[in-house]
Amino acid sequence: MILSREFSLKNDLRLIIRNAEENDAERIIEYIQKVSTESNNLSFGEGEFNISVDEEKKLISSVKDTSNCLFILGIIDNRIVSVLNFNGGKRARLLHVGEFGITVLKEFWGLGIGRLMLQFMINWARESKLIRKINLRARIDNYSAIELYKKIGFKEEGILIRDMMVNGEFVDSIIMGLCID
Repeated sequence: MILSREFSLKNDLRLIIRNAEENDAERIIEYIQKVSTESNNLSFGEGEFNISVDEEKKLISSVKDTSNCLFILGIIDNRIVSVLNFNGGKRARLLHVGEFGITVLKEFWGLGIGRLMLQFMINWARESKLIRKINLRARIDNYSAIELYKKIGFKEEGILIRDMMVNGEFVDSIIMGLCID
């Protein structure tokens, strides 16, 4: 199913949220390379996201063919400024639940893009009638993201100790979930 929606942002910019397409693959990789240098809040750092354009195209294609997965882009002036990827479970007992990752280019922080991308995903999950639970994990010190998740309705479910190692230091993660009813 093709999903696309346009939103007005605080500063009169227009944000389009839509499904990723195979012809976006090269631009997505360039975006990921850029965003990986902007924050230590991600599960990957600079140079750690090594995927070819063909592999990215296959990933996008596989998501399009899977009813419990979503891969969306936030675009301003034909530029990718945000990516959200939701992956549902692969086995029958886990098809209803999944985890997502989201990024926003640093120069676009504070404009409400993250909230719009998350709400888009939640609406998709509700409409799917398949997704009944959305999980996430975030660095325990990523206070702004955690606050946003709480405002949207995510509940804290636990802490993963030593979940990541960033610059030689262990970092704990908070686990949060949102039930879709």
